[in-house]
Amino acid sequence: MKRVSRREWINQGLAWAAAGVLAADGAFAGTPKRDKKHGRGRIHHHRNFLTAGTSPDSLNGLAYEKGLAFGSCLGMSPGKADTTPSVKTAKPAGKAAAKFKTGFDDPQMRALLVAQCGILVPENELKMYSLRPTPKGFDFSRADLMMGFANQYALPVRGHTLLWNRSRWLPEWVNKLDFGSKPGAAAEKFLREHIKTVCSRYAERIFSYDVVNESIAPATGEMEESPFTKAMGPEVIDFCFHAAREASPKAQLVYNDYMSWSPKDATHRAGVLKLLERLKKANVPVDALGIQAHIGSNGMGASTGLLGDADVVEWRKFLDAVTGMGLDLVVTEFDVNDKTVTGPIAERDKVVAEYAKAYLDIVLSYPQTRYVMAWGLCDKYSWLQKTSPRTDGQAKRPLPYDDEFQPKPLRKAIVDAIAAAPSRSLLPMNPA
Repeated sequence: MKRVSRREWINQGLAWAAAGVLAADGAFAGTPKRDKKHGRGRIHHHRNFLTAGTSPDSLNGLAYEKGLAFGSCLGMSPGKADTTPSVKTAKPAGKAAAKFKTGFDDPQMRALLVAQCGILVPENELKMYSLRPTPKGFDFSRADLMMGFANQYALPVRGHTLLWNRSRWLPEWVNKLDFGSKPGAAAEKFLREHIKTVCSRYAERIFSYDVVNESIAPATGEMEESPFTKAMGPEVIDFCFHAAREASPKAQLVYNDYMSWSPKDATHRAGVLKLLERLKKANVPVDALGIQAHIGSNGMGASTGLLGDADVVEWRKFLDAVTGMGLDLVVTEFDVNDKTVTGPIAERDKVVAEYAKAYLDIVLSYPQTRYVMAWGLCDKYSWLQKTSPRTDGQAKRPLPYDDEFQPKPLRKAIVDAIAAAPSRSLLPMNPA
């Protein structure tokens, strides 16, 4: 990663500010007029664009000093043919209902990400339901836009996800597939084509993949059901990792799930450990466990509460077991659900910050933790705004920046946790 001096960053910031920071049409200020036609932030690389997240005071810059990295997801509006599974959602409260529907549409949000982050992960654009809304082929239009944005600022990119192994998150046409008389072979062919197509398109530009996402049922600790587990059994996981290694030999390959430190999540943690132990024994090329870290939430964004909802002893035992297998840890989707936290805003923010700091202090104390990804930076674009609402009607405050893009106590908690973490070697990310 190319480092930028504090003076260079400040001078660039002043230049952006002098130019109005960001153009009204959604492009960054200073973008040549001829590039306006691309829209939605898709502008050509310019020699004056700095590498993202290289300011010494940025979240990524501070993380970099410890051999860590910090990044965020960014999402855009669904395409016309998108078959994103429907989920009952609440109407966003307060300022969460902005004129921009998604973070990618909002130039201020893009600018914040460039300023603070050293990794980008597309929120939904690489999921199967986005890439393959119909059986007619792949639609990379939104993923390519996101990748083009990352290329402008040399942002390393994570791939999320090659297989979300749960039926409700697969395209409906995939759930209805008939794999015929030899279902295992047919399912393998489908997954090999999918993984090879995605990985080949972006080659080494994506340094890490969530190869399989959320394949363990929290209530039972066993495999979730999908057309692929029906056809191939639990070895569908093994197959996907081998196919990903073949298609992207240098990428970090991650199993990603949302097991938490809650006492209620003991069965989920045990199921994930059982899966990882089996994969390692079978020499499956899994490199790391992705810890989603939606703390205070379950996998669907429903609140699980904050206060007292932590079994630190068992959580450390879990992390010890994972790292003891030789696996790295990555925090892939960090946010804090404050639905049940009452009181004025300042009190809510204080509780969130303290809770987050305690969580991150533990996870970052492991030198095997390589980077932290927030699931968004700004409250109004958080997926949690669209899940079950607060009883007081107020918007949730789960991320390090508020609706006006101002830092909150949660940002300081992240900074303090990074400062307290031991140093380690930075994972190679090879940005373009």
